[in-house]
Amino acid sequence: MTRLSDIEIAQQTEMQPITTIAEKMGISAEQLIPYGHYKAKVMLDASTKQKPNGKLILVTAITPTPAGEGKTTTSVGLADGLSKIGKNAMIAIREPSLGPVFGIKGGAAGGGYAQVVPMEDINLHFTGDLHAIGAANNLLAALIDNHIHQGNALGIDSRNITWKRVVDMNDRQLRHIVDGLQGHANGVPREDGYDITVASEIMAVLCLAENIHDLKERLGRMIIGYNFDKQPVTARDLKAQGALAALLKDAIKPNLVQTLEHTPAFIHGGPFANIAHGCNSVIATKAALKYADYVVTEGGFGADLGAEKFVDIKCRMTGLQPDAVVLVATIRALKMHGGVSKKALNEENVDAVVAGMANLERHLHVIQDVYGLPAVVAINKFPLDTQAEIDAVETACQKRGVDVVLSDVWANGGEGGRDLAERVVELVEQPSDFHFVYEDEDDIQTKLDKIVQKVYGGNRAVLTRKAKKQMEQLTELGFGSFPICMAKTQYSFSDDPKKLGAPSDFDITIKNLKVSAGAGFIVALTGDIMTMPGLPKVPAAERIDIDDDGNITGLF
Repeated sequence: MTRLSDIEIAQQTEMQPITTIAEKMGISAEQLIPYGHYKAKVMLDASTKQKPNGKLILVTAITPTPAGEGKTTTSVGLADGLSKIGKNAMIAIREPSLGPVFGIKGGAAGGGYAQVVPMEDINLHFTGDLHAIGAANNLLAALIDNHIHQGNALGIDSRNITWKRVVDMNDRQLRHIVDGLQGHANGVPREDGYDITVASEIMAVLCLAENIHDLKERLGRMIIGYNFDKQPVTARDLKAQGALAALLKDAIKPNLVQTLEHTPAFIHGGPFANIAHGCNSVIATKAALKYADYVVTEGGFGADLGAEKFVDIKCRMTGLQPDAVVLVATIRALKMHGGVSKKALNEENVDAVVAGMANLERHLHVIQDVYGLPAVVAINKFPLDTQAEIDAVETACQKRGVDVVLSDVWANGGEGGRDLAERVVELVEQPSDFHFVYEDEDDIQTKLDKIVQKVYGGNRAVLTRKAKKQMEQLTELGFGSFPICMAKTQYSFSDDPKKLGAPSDFDITIKNLKVSAGAGFIVALTGDIMTMPGLPKVPAAERIDIDDDGNITGLF
């Protein structure tokens, strides 16, 4: 029997009109802005529905490996599983960036029979949100350089501009550039660079804003650089916030789509969790909680990245709190953390699974002991997983009082997620002792150290000379109370991507501290992390194609 690819499965599924999906939720046609037959924007007043909030389930994962974990697939399958057992459920997750789609992933809308659709649209331009964010970001960049060219009344120091242009693509050639060349008419020459769109502060602002007014206020507070007196210059100083908000007037509205099994899905916002805060929009999450009794959301990468930022940034700013956490793992990934090469993953190796459990157990420690939240481990099932390997995981988790549930959603959709759904329904009723990793009043160094020690399992955060000066300046400017957004490799608890498993006795090097005053947090760049990724040796773009009839292939 020939195995269908993700895109073939999606293309063979008969979708329901988006008006039907909205009607099931109690959303009227007047609240929809359709983008074709199967996707729509939802008007902002949708979140004012007078209903108690549903239960919020956060899906996170162990430290990623090339073997894959399947966090989005599990999130979609869990929502379908909840629907299967008669619960009013939906998912609220992020939009894919074109960078990973054409780079490594080739698609990020779930997999197998646990996908959100229309899969091609979601993975490509969708409703244009990321393009709008890029346009707004680059408008501000143009206004900065034009202001300097036109006389520089604000005294902006061109050597100390922190605002970069963006493009939604992995393009290493743009990391460091020199622009404004060829004479006065073309601007002031300076060193510059591009970030990927999902790393733009405007992405973070859009995802954390509660409404249009809040969006505009946050846009105005964004710092674009410093003047010759070393004082911050904001977008409001450039009178830019109104135009930026105008470009984002539709992008701020949540996108409504569906799963293969017609469970409603909000897909909105797309910050990466290794270089940004890694959560979907506050607006979409809060709206989902008003329309569904169970909302499945996710934080990017492992519990040390997306989940930590979900807790310390998103929950801190909004008052949201997860009722339960699902920690996704695969036997294959655990074997890699246990020292097995990717080529040998198809062979049974219980010892490697046991060794790799150190990584899973540290993530459980973070969820249960640091965040104080109830958890269940979901093993994303692969055909070659053996019972002995699964038993090893169950034995280790039982010692922590955590259940292990096999998730077979890739092959069987919601039916394969029934067991996980039933366990989650029980889990959300358990009491929790939710708390943040650090306190608002902690100074920047203390916050950094607490993240390193309590979440990563390391010794301390070591700041470079440049970062120390930045910390002093940010404290003097009154930003010391802001939460921290750690930009760190997703492949390790440490800042060295080669240290798999559960490394210990390490420091985290902070090389740069930058305030995102509009978003309301301080970005700490660690190790060799970059805000503009590059393409791999064999980009996924080489496999993506379209035929004469407009059918896309190669997305998976």
